[in-house]
Amino acid sequence: MQITFWGATRTVTGSCFSLEHGRSRFLVDCGMFQGAKDIEKRNLLVSKYQPQTLQYILLTHAHMDHAGLIPKVVKEGFKGKIICTRATFELCRIMLRDSAHIQEMEAEWQTRKNIRSGLKPVEPLYTIKDAERSLNFFQPVDPGECLMISPDLEICFHKAGHILGASILDIRFEEKGRKSRVVFSGDIGRREALIVPDPDIIEEADFLLVESTYGNRQHKSLEESKSELLSAILEGIKNQEKIIIPAFAIERTQELLYILHEFRKNGKYPSIPVFLDSPLAISATEIFKKHPEYFDEDMIRLLDQGETPLAMSDLKYSRTAEESVAINQYKGPAIVIAASGMCNAGRIKHHLKHNLWRSGAQIVITGFQAEGTLGRSIVEGAKKVRIFQEDVVVRARVHTINGFSAHADQDELLSWIGNFKNPHLTIFVIHGEESTSLAFAEAIQRAFPFQVQVPHWQETIPLLPPKEKAAEKPSEAAELQTLLASLKDRLQAFDGQLGGAGTLEKEKMEEIKAFLKNTESNLNRLMR
Repeated sequence: MQITFWGATRTVTGSCFSLEHGRSRFLVDCGMFQGAKDIEKRNLLVSKYQPQTLQYILLTHAHMDHAGLIPKVVKEGFKGKIICTRATFELCRIMLRDSAHIQEMEAEWQTRKNIRSGLKPVEPLYTIKDAERSLNFFQPVDPGECLMISPDLEICFHKAGHILGASILDIRFEEKGRKSRVVFSGDIGRREALIVPDPDIIEEADFLLVESTYGNRQHKSLEESKSELLSAILEGIKNQEKIIIPAFAIERTQELLYILHEFRKNGKYPSIPVFLDSPLAISATEIFKKHPEYFDEDMIRLLDQGETPLAMSDLKYSRTAEESVAINQYKGPAIVIAASGMCNAGRIKHHLKHNLWRSGAQIVITGFQAEGTLGRSIVEGAKKVRIFQEDVVVRARVHTINGFSAHADQDELLSWIGNFKNPHLTIFVIHGEESTSLAFAEAIQRAFPFQVQVPHWQETIPLLPPKEKAAEKPSEAAELQTLLASLKDRLQAFDGQLGGAGTLEKEKMEEIKAFLKNTESNLNRLMR
């Protein structure tokens, strides 16, 4: 078997990996690239996946950076099966249609702009019709279910936590009479998260692809994060201004509703309107309510006691554009939850345009903000941002609360990895910004005897059975080690000549050093 890394390599978004085994060729995830323009250009390159030759897409969960290019791949000729849990399928039904609507609207807006400048019209990445057609290829399964997709290839789905229906994929294959297993973590959820259960423990694998979104840091505790959110709400109420919360439509929105329900039940803040201004988030919340079989025990216990954690008397749904506009005309304090979570599309941009410049308003960032997004600029302290071709000064107070993240932090990821028993396990660190993935790779190497690599975009790597790996010639490894030592000597000499070089050059030098250190560690393990 061999794997090609098409996305989520040294970047967070665009999760996509093609695997070839005998006559089988399939993808794990088919995600959209989001953030900087250079990264988003990769969304146009799905022909490299050779969609017509794929028999399957195995989907870990419904977030756009894992599922958002499915309609594009179908448009390019995919005719196989898309296998995922039932909850993931239900969420994809609304997510992909919503994404297609955004693609059509943005293409229409850009086309009008181009025509005024004498340029060519713009085609959407895919259309609503493409998204609806792609839904015909889904084949839902239950958590824990295993499927034989060929005589020597079995796929098992385990619970990942993270969001409703999210999965860890356990792929078991036989090659040259030897059995091997490759595990895809998907996005690993946090221990004791709200609503969804903890990630399943996996103990056996020969290869592991593990996410590293927060692989270089620790989250604050949930209680600390709740306290920060409550402070932001109370400050907004005191100032008679709005509390604006950009939130991902799936999981983050529902967790926020859960917490606000808890606050109101305990009288933590006075009654004010809570506007859920996202048709997608509203639809996702209804799907959550329909699938309690994916909840954790605490959530089920609340439901059994007659509570409704995803609803409250103050909650107001804003489905139409007119209802959304009316929120900005509302006078007085209110909580506004709107998509998108990274502030790069959707209704949240309108709310930021109307409130960022207000000194008493509160902006609460509760999720990861990718490079190049509006949310990232706000988190990093921009004094002014551009929204809808207009410069908007940032006077509102910005709260960054990472304790609500649906991703495990470094300690939680290391704890989960620590359950694997195979000392010859090879780990590929994915789904993280480059510096974060490299830092997490080093953390794994310090903690465990496993071989660790941080793949590059479009890199193809053979997944050799364990005995084949052991048969590699030590002399070849020794030659590589000698070459590495020579490179390190040259690098040290060049480093001494840098002197007054700029910040960028020094940062690149540090990246090269980290790469060589990573390579050296892997070679040392190979020599053993």
